[in-house]
Amino acid sequence: MSYIVDTTPVAPESSTVVGDRYRITLLTSRLLRLEWSPTGEFVDEASQVVWNRAFDPVPFDVARDGRALQIRTPYLHLEYDGGPFTTNGLKVQALGVTSYHSVWRYGEPTKPVHFGVTTNLGGTARTLDEADGAVPLEPGLVSTTGIAALDDSASLLMVGDTFQPRPEGHIDVYVFAHGHDFPGALADFYTLTGPQPLVPRFALGNWWSRYHPYTDAEYRALIERFEEAGIPFSVGVIDMDWHVTDVDPEIGSGWTGYTWNRDLFGDPAGFMAWLHERGLKIALNVHPADGIRRHEESY
Repeated sequence: MSYIVDTTPVAPESSTVVGDRYRITLLTSRLLRLEWSPTGEFVDEASQVVWNRAFDPVPFDVARDGRALQIRTPYLHLEYDGGPFTTNGLKVQALGVTSYHSVWRYGEPTKPVHFGVTTNLGGTARTLDEADGAVPLEPGLVSTTGIAALDDSASLLMVGDTFQPRPEGHIDVYVFAHGHDFPGALADFYTLTGPQPLVPRFALGNWWSRYHPYTDAEYRALIERFEEAGIPFSVGVIDMDWHVTDVDPEIGSGWTGYTWNRDLFGDPAGFMAWLHERGLKIALNVHPADGIRRHEESY
């Protein structure tokens, strides 16, 4: 089985505007890629985030004044001084949006709320650990101002079957100037980053998850109690104590693990088969920070 994904990371040359240290790519009339390279060498490999840049070419206008340039499409207006990216030297305005705040400037922090009005509508949260109430979200791709950006400068590059770091000092930013066409922004994002599979039906059901060192017998008894009470579950989560957690301190903590704790689960295959017979999918909690160490059965 091959784990190398199919990517199309090279944009049409006709979609680019190139200088000695910058490259601007019009992926669509509303989606820009902005690159700065101290060496003048640009990145055409796929990244951990971006898999596809082979969008169909779109028309755009370019006006130059010495090093400076302006780029226009029906949906955006870029102004750039031609030098290293700065807040004052590089900006993009989303056209057709009534708010005069519809301008993105390089390096200017995203303001989720401006003058009491929600602007960026938020993206995701990395974790729900210790959440109690509202959870702050990272900036997202859609905004009431009509413009938002994705900075891909820190992600690794996919080269063959390896991940490699980017050239030092390389800046790689995508600007979404979709106005209030939020579905359009998401559609371009998924074209850029690869298609998303549908969520499997079982994932929409009830999940049982508790951080507790269950034994095989305790977990079976719990599921039987739910069945007797008529409470349906589709996923049984076994938290981190399913694996060995008492490890030699010289190799780290017990948070990471891939070997069943036989004191709690003497017959892992039989336990999982029992859950499957009751129609449950199984999730094992994994914290993969430390890799496979010498205490693991598969080491």
